[in-house]
Amino acid sequence: MTKPKKEAKRWFDQGTRDAESSAKVREQGIFELSCFLAQQAAEKLLKAFLYYQGEAPVVGHSTFYLAKQCQEYDERFKKVLRAGKRLDALYIPTRYPNGLVEGVPYEVFDEEDAEEALKDLAQIKSLVNSIL
Repeated sequence: MTKPKKEAKRWFDQGTRDAESSAKVREQGIFELSCFLAQQAAEKLLKAFLYYQGEAPVVGHSTFYLAKQCQEYDERFKKVLRAGKRLDALYIPTRYPNGLVEGVPYEVFDEEDAEEALKDLAQIKSLVNSIL
């Protein structure tokens, strides 16, 4: 296995694990963490694709911009840009009270938010999985 493919597998495997964890904590009613882990999983899966292409290092946390970067290699990533935007909106406010106007993340994020985040993640995961 080439070095880029080996690195891609590492990122893909952790992204897959984060996706599983996101679903598990949603089932436990920990919705803010489910949303955050969905964003993290999508980020790692997109980075896996970029590593697979030979890019290194792959930096940044924006799933939208990572998907745009992936789109330079494969036009199919255009389909997941909106999912990336929605997941990006979960990166800070799901973790930090000062990322919200008022309240705390565990009070603000609910099951519907977690379900939407998991749907966006599934779209990205399916695409990356079909390519890698």
